[in-house]
Amino acid sequence: MKHRLYPKLLAGYILYGLIGFIIIATFTYHLMYDFIEKREASSLYRESAQISSSYAANYFSRSMTLEEIQTQLKTLSSYLSAEIWIVDPKGTIILNTSDSDLFESDETIPGFDVTDFGNRYYRISTFYDHFSADTLSVFSPITVNYKVRGYVIIHKPVSSLVSFANGLASISYQTLVLLFLAAFVVLILFTYVVYIPIRKITKGAAQYAAGNFDARIDIRSNDEIGYLAASLNYMANELHTLEEDQRKFVSNVSHDFRSPLTSIKGYVEAIQDGTIPPEMQDKYLGIILFETERLNKLTKSLLELNKYGSHGIMLDITDFDINYTIRMTVQTFEGICKEKRISFDLILTGEKLYVSADMSKIQQVLYNLIDNAIKFSRTDSAITVETTEKNERIFVSVKDSGIGIPKDSINKIWERFYKTDLSRGKDKKGTGLGLSIVKEIIQAHSENINCISTEGVGTEFIFTLPLAKDQ
Repeated sequence: MKHRLYPKLLAGYILYGLIGFIIIATFTYHLMYDFIEKREASSLYRESAQISSSYAANYFSRSMTLEEIQTQLKTLSSYLSAEIWIVDPKGTIILNTSDSDLFESDETIPGFDVTDFGNRYYRISTFYDHFSADTLSVFSPITVNYKVRGYVIIHKPVSSLVSFANGLASISYQTLVLLFLAAFVVLILFTYVVYIPIRKITKGAAQYAAGNFDARIDIRSNDEIGYLAASLNYMANELHTLEEDQRKFVSNVSHDFRSPLTSIKGYVEAIQDGTIPPEMQDKYLGIILFETERLNKLTKSLLELNKYGSHGIMLDITDFDINYTIRMTVQTFEGICKEKRISFDLILTGEKLYVSADMSKIQQVLYNLIDNAIKFSRTDSAITVETTEKNERIFVSVKDSGIGIPKDSINKIWERFYKTDLSRGKDKKGTGLGLSIVKEIIQAHSENINCISTEGVGTEFIFTLPLAKDQ
């Protein structure tokens, strides 16, 4: 079996980290740099506007000398880490804070045109090839008496912005590492809480598929996975029980069919080859007929029991007189009871007692219980059939004074084909299915049946039926 889930989880974990790195290195970094650029340009523009309205305007109005302005602007330039220029409309640099000499510069910017800034107040370039690297340049016009006398231009290296953006990106990468570690912790927890239990469940399911129902899934968590493991363990136990029942069923069916078939085959061969003389054939043909009837009864019982065990049994629920049904069922045993000198004591509540059940099925229950009681009753004994009403339930009792059932066999008598050791000598015609059919019928009615027995004293079967509502 190939385990592919965990490699997928690891691949997803690594992919998560890789995608996070790519996002920060591209999308996030671009957003950060764009934000820093605009923020820095806005800040420098405010400074340039302040300079143009104060220092530069005072210079052009002759209220401050160039030396005084340069002294002030050098300090500001150092604070801003930028170069501050004052240029005239033709592009001649009047003041440059990066020059050490305090005199007017006659340097002219080749091709200077303020319209190159477009509709923005800043641009990023080498500023007419004056700088060797890209520079953020911000300008503000100097207006005196409503006339533009020049411009204040502040230059700041783009490298400083990149450095600041890299610092923020470094923080983002560190955060990503922490998130990656947190995801690793979650992955470990997922491994122990989900993946390992799933592997145990998968291995257990593979064992069950291979027919090893003794394997158990050792998971004791109180969550959905634990519930699933418990359900699979329960399923395996039920399948194991079913498998054992099937083996036992096949073994019992084979045994119960083999014996009469062997007898039939042996007697037919003996008649055919003349081993049994003609005058004795009627006797052995009777035995063959008896064994054939036994097989027929066994087949019918199996079909009946299979119908009740299919969970699809249909009951024809009606209200009928259970006392009348008991009297009629007892009369069907009149002949065999005379032979064994067995009598019936009917202790019935009221003249009529109506119950709500499937009449034909309850007749079958009574027939099987009474037939069972007759088989194991002693000669010159009595069988008691009693009905009692209690708490809107009718209790029906069939009690004999026969050989009884051993205590260790009480819970087994409902199993298919089960016969106690004491019954094997008497119950030659029994199939071991009668009580199984009885229990299936009573359970189909959602009622109960119990057995009370004392070895050597007798056995009593008691089952319940619902009292008819219109009673």
